[in-house]
Amino acid sequence: MKLRPLLDKVVLKKIEAVETTKAGIILPDSAKEKPDVSVIVAVGPGGVVDGKEVVMTLKEGEKVITAKYSGTQVKLEDVEYTIVSQSDILCVVE
Repeated sequence: MKLRPLLDKVVLKKIEAVETTKAGIILPDSAKEKPDVSVIVAVGPGGVVDGKEVVMTLKEGEKVITAKYSGTQVKLEDVEYTIVSQSDILCVVE
């Protein structure tokens, strides 16, 4: 099964970052505050949303940072995805 987003929606898959110190100590999630970095799995075609033309500027495979509590969580075939509007994406990680 595959997700195909509509209009200005983007399907994201969260990247689990394992962080280690210079000494090689692995930091648990509770010990650090990390941004919500995800990879884009699928991008909608754009179109007219709320009376305004939306042109999609994102591409599959790009890493992005989203607002902390944005989007809708979906689980498909034991993989968790987040569906957000393009406007909920704060920046592209290069």
